[in-house]
Amino acid sequence: MRTVVLTMKASVIEMFLVLLVTGVHSNKEMAKKIKRPKFTVPQINCDVKAGKIINPEFIVKCPAGCQDPKYHVYGTDVYASYSSVCGAAVHSGVLDNSGGKILVRKVAGQSGYKGSYSNGVQSLSLPRWRESFIVLESKPKKGVTYPSALTYSSSKSPAAQAGETTKVYQRPPIPGTTAQPVTLMQLLAVTVAVATPTTLPRPSPSAASTTSIPRPQPVGHRSQEMDLWSTATYTSSQNRPGADPGIQRQDPSGAAFQKPVGADVSLGDMDSWKPGSVLLDEGLVPKEELSTQSLEPVSLGDPNCKIDLSFLIDGSTSIGKRRFRIQKQLLADVAQALDIGPAGPLMGVVQYGDNPATHFNLKTHTNSRDLKKAIEKITQRGGLSNVGRAISFVTKNFFSKANGNRSGAPNVVVVMVDGWPTDKVEEASRLARESGINIFFITIEGAAENEKQYVVEPNFANKAVCRTNGFYSLHVQSWFGLHKTLQPLVKRVCDTDRLACSKTCLNSADIGFVIDGSSSVGTGNFRTVLQFVTNLTKEFEISDTDTRIGAVQYTYEQRLEFGFDKYSSKPDILNAIKRVGYWSGGTSTGAAINFALEQLFKKSKPNKRKLMILITDGRSYDDVRIPAMAAHLKGVITYAIGVAWAAQEELEVIATHPARDHSFFVDEFDNLYQYVPRIIQNICTEFNSQPRN
Repeated sequence: MRTVVLTMKASVIEMFLVLLVTGVHSNKEMAKKIKRPKFTVPQINCDVKAGKIINPEFIVKCPAGCQDPKYHVYGTDVYASYSSVCGAAVHSGVLDNSGGKILVRKVAGQSGYKGSYSNGVQSLSLPRWRESFIVLESKPKKGVTYPSALTYSSSKSPAAQAGETTKVYQRPPIPGTTAQPVTLMQLLAVTVAVATPTTLPRPSPSAASTTSIPRPQPVGHRSQEMDLWSTATYTSSQNRPGADPGIQRQDPSGAAFQKPVGADVSLGDMDSWKPGSVLLDEGLVPKEELSTQSLEPVSLGDPNCKIDLSFLIDGSTSIGKRRFRIQKQLLADVAQALDIGPAGPLMGVVQYGDNPATHFNLKTHTNSRDLKKAIEKITQRGGLSNVGRAISFVTKNFFSKANGNRSGAPNVVVVMVDGWPTDKVEEASRLARESGINIFFITIEGAAENEKQYVVEPNFANKAVCRTNGFYSLHVQSWFGLHKTLQPLVKRVCDTDRLACSKTCLNSADIGFVIDGSSSVGTGNFRTVLQFVTNLTKEFEISDTDTRIGAVQYTYEQRLEFGFDKYSSKPDILNAIKRVGYWSGGTSTGAAINFALEQLFKKSKPNKRKLMILITDGRSYDDVRIPAMAAHLKGVITYAIGVAWAAQEELEVIATHPARDHSFFVDEFDNLYQYVPRIIQNICTEFNSQPRN
């Protein structure tokens, strides 16, 4: 019996050794067969946003055509993760519009993403976002493994449509799918199982947790854009009955480990900008994340292009439906490229035909997305092409505070004309320019030689635009080339330094100098007064549509030296001031004010600010109260400058309220020059505090 037992033991040991050797050999053979997979670069579509990709660093291939404005980009150099990955690559210059491979690296979120125009892409501004990324050339780092399949935060990934194999939040694969070392206890278990037939045990909860199941999302919860390992996948265990809560990580080999919640988790070197993944896995979303994730970010607008813009679009019958759609497409592209917002440009649209009509004003739509939707709904009105009537309408009605006009933003009108207008535009455009409106013209398909006889006003564009230097005019030969005007137009309307017709404190007034030429002044001091007038005049922009200058000299009598319409250039005005001769006589200041109102300011343009600058050296022989009140009632802003023997109380009566800002006293004529900067500052401060139109 003992011999039999020993023989059985020897047989068992022999069988065990055979199995052991066979298992080790099998593992070696399997290891030989396992080859390192070849790295393939995943391809994504133009509309894929960086925030939808979980991987913190990856290489992807972008298709051609990602320069299209519909693929939104937020920021410059460092982009908000809400941006199109490929659009940002084109904007940064890493790619051109033909596509290619790029390296993307996630970085921390930031405040103040600045919009800019670069490489044919207009990026938008964004106040803040929780995650950013940068785009580099696709040069892999040594020792870094990049994923061949990207991990997305949603199972319905746009990349899937491009034919890419994607990974979604899922359970790690069953450990048995990867070769594992065979232990003595495993072999003994296999031996016993073979020797004793039994029913297979029910899988344990922990084993069930390794099944690949997409993670359910709580209601109202958007997938998080988290900083994870390039090959790691996070899952939530609480959604599985019987599973232990914890954090799971899948390592590159495909094996899964699970660490208890109570244990310290050491994840190596990670950025400090990781969100609370455990809270998010349990469905507890912070309030600030809810507000950020539930809504698409709305830009405040590009502060470098703060303009109030009106588009005058051609809705005449002759344009046809197809051309009208092309016109609307340009408007939508402009709305996208400008980055519309309350801190940047605002845009409204007026359509003209027989009569103009406003589709929406400056405050109707305050972001590019809503504006583009509104443009799409515009329908053609038909009729003639009465451009002049439309410009008059915009000048009188569009740029008002009620319509959203802002005092600190230049007013710009872009007029689109198919062929030529059916009415005259010169006079209407002149009034618009004098109101501080910068008029741009886009003309398409001008009159052929046999059609020029029908043109009401030849060279109408040059008669209408703000300046005839070519900056304000764009012409295309065909409607199919209209899209080529997008970039130059956006660049020009945003170049606020060159918007020459914008009203400022220095280019929007009719200024009348009322100069005391009485005997007490004397010849020498009179020349000093004229130099003071010259110094003030030099500060203003002089032209027939900008600031205009007139002058009256008085004693007992009054004399008009030159009116507002006499000279239209600064050199001519300065020479005219030098030629004013000293008159000599008494001092009737009240009569001089009445004369200036009648002979000078009565001929002032209605859209000009009226400024009277009176210089006197003594007390008036007549009453100044009634004439001063008449000036105030007629809207003339009066500055009173007294020298030597001038009466202070009389200056305060003449000056516009508050007197402290409009009356000045100088003890000597030679000190007049010192008050030039202060007077100019007060004029500009008062102007900037008033509505622009």
